[in-house]
Amino acid sequence: MGWALGWAGVVLLTQLSPAQAQEGPSAEAAASKMEQARLADTDTLLALTSEGAVLYGQENVKLSGYQYCSQAVALAESGEFRQSVRAASKALHLANTTNDPNLRAMANRDLAIVYSYSGQLEKAEQFAREALKSEARDPKLVVGPAQKVIGDVRTRRGDYEGAILSYDEALANSSPRYAPLVQASLVNALIESGTPANTQRARELFGTLPQPKDAPLAAQLDRTRARLLLAENKPAEARDLYRALAARQVGADSGYYQLWAWDGVARSEVALGQKQAAAEAVGRALEGVDKVRAKFRSEEFKMGLFSDLQSVFERGVSIYSDAGDSARAFEVSEHSRSRALLDAVRGRAKLSEQASATVDLATLQRTLAPDERVVQFHSLPDRLMVWVVSPAGIESKTIPVKREELTELVETFRNTIVRGRRTAITNADKLGAALLGPLNLQAGQRLVIVPHGPLHYLPFQALRLNGRYVIETHPVAVAPSISIAVQLAQRTPRVNATLTAFGNPRIEDKYDLPGAESEVKQLAQYFPSNSVYMGAAATKTQFRDVAARSPLMHVAAHAEADEVDPLYSRILLANEGGKQNFLEAHEILEMPMQGTALVTLSACESGLGRIAQGDEVLGFTRSFLSAGSSSLIASLWPVSDDATAVLMSTLYGELAKGRDLQKAMQAGQLAVLKDPKMSHPFFWAPFNLIGNWRLTVGS
Repeated sequence: MGWALGWAGVVLLTQLSPAQAQEGPSAEAAASKMEQARLADTDTLLALTSEGAVLYGQENVKLSGYQYCSQAVALAESGEFRQSVRAASKALHLANTTNDPNLRAMANRDLAIVYSYSGQLEKAEQFAREALKSEARDPKLVVGPAQKVIGDVRTRRGDYEGAILSYDEALANSSPRYAPLVQASLVNALIESGTPANTQRARELFGTLPQPKDAPLAAQLDRTRARLLLAENKPAEARDLYRALAARQVGADSGYYQLWAWDGVARSEVALGQKQAAAEAVGRALEGVDKVRAKFRSEEFKMGLFSDLQSVFERGVSIYSDAGDSARAFEVSEHSRSRALLDAVRGRAKLSEQASATVDLATLQRTLAPDERVVQFHSLPDRLMVWVVSPAGIESKTIPVKREELTELVETFRNTIVRGRRTAITNADKLGAALLGPLNLQAGQRLVIVPHGPLHYLPFQALRLNGRYVIETHPVAVAPSISIAVQLAQRTPRVNATLTAFGNPRIEDKYDLPGAESEVKQLAQYFPSNSVYMGAAATKTQFRDVAARSPLMHVAAHAEADEVDPLYSRILLANEGGKQNFLEAHEILEMPMQGTALVTLSACESGLGRIAQGDEVLGFTRSFLSAGSSSLIASLWPVSDDATAVLMSTLYGELAKGRDLQKAMQAGQLAVLKDPKMSHPFFWAPFNLIGNWRLTVGS
């Protein structure tokens, strides 16, 4: 069967017939129970108002609602998204308490802006529309910004015609001070739409824009001017303007604008058909990446540019792949991951040099054992790149699936698993054949998979090849970056058999996890040297105290991924002093965990973090690994108590016998899979092994 036809078969995943959609009774019932037990969305209007009331009550110095709004805006512009949401939620609480519609409109406007900045597009639009419902004293302070947020959301979704309508509405309802920003966003949407009429309108509107006095805004405007030339099919003129921009000084952040200028030169050379010149230009752009400070730049959002440094790496991967330079494309892909981590943290937490270092291809190949294969993916807008690295070489494959299609396919596959549907098996066959089939993997090879974008949500162990699950023929590990995985594997090959476990932290009844206590007690039996903290004793203070000296750490608790700001993802540990005291990801980053070889988060959806256009999967995965832990086991969906008990018991039993972590994980998953009542992937496939796959325990 031809490759294109094979991929078309996978696309059928999203087109289930009624007969195909029958649900496996056991798995479906368990999945339904898990879904009902999930914690409520923390970012609904009701939840934020309630949180605002609690936060306001805890304030020693209480501000006015409008002061909280100002605070929210300042925090959003500095990239402190969760803190911004908290400030706006206090304003929202005060608006409802005092029945002030103007304050309610302003608070919802600020929530719309911060959710837009953080990439939470549905919530951004929801709060923008909420802001428009309340009567503001000066409508231009609310209607213009709210409509601009809706336009921004539509732009980022690719709905340029809808965005143009929203920007026009915003322009008609903006103050003279705000109007130029709306106009700049409108120009960019007109350019992106690609129609001749809109390009012409963009040119006319651009001619009316005043030159900003602020140097960064002026540089952004010139980038728009060059983009307009490209849209007008004038690549030579665009290239010349981009080159002029590359030579311009824009204060302390000159390197940032020069990087984008070289990226523009590369785009122009591609349009001119000059592949070598394009490769040289994108190389110049990538050379500048490490010199650029990682920070959030609100001026780009204000002007509708939505720059993402990851697109520069994408350009590099694409250009080098087209030129047949697989090794360079692979290394650019790897480099993109360390930069994504820096951008996600943005100087708000300390990172070790190891966390952001990269390993070159030759070093990686020298590190690999004969039976180990690294399978690294990079999702581009128009295709999926995959490299298979062995000690002897590197092979590159191109899978013709657009990123949007891939996202939909992964989501559909996950849904069939999480909902316990029998079609998950059929889908696993199709997706396995499409993603792994062309890679010539041999049974028994150890796989270290480096996902990208939507593939972080995909349980590779649950894909099927030649009628069998991948986990049946391959031990599987995942790594957010192969550089980090290799460093961790080299640093902690073997650790002492000492277990520290936290089980069922006491918060309130709705968070009770009775299965967690028996799970922890059972695991402790495998390790005579153990420390166990249950219920009220399973606190953040205790976690901090033992983190630096616990080779094996097991946490059976609830966890919540924060999609607005992954640094605020949290593990729900026991109350202290009558108050909630949860452990947040930014706190983990700053813990000395070099002495911790394995952290197991036996919690619902602990492996999830935010995945934006680049590869920003921070949450717990990056936090623990960056803090020094060499391995992490975390889940991709709500887990079953019975299945988790079998998996964890087998896993730790095998570790205690001296088996390496990757093989022990495989044994745990197979033990669940072999039980006829739990053979559906919902039960055995939720947990991923992330990081050091070679770890062994014992003297």
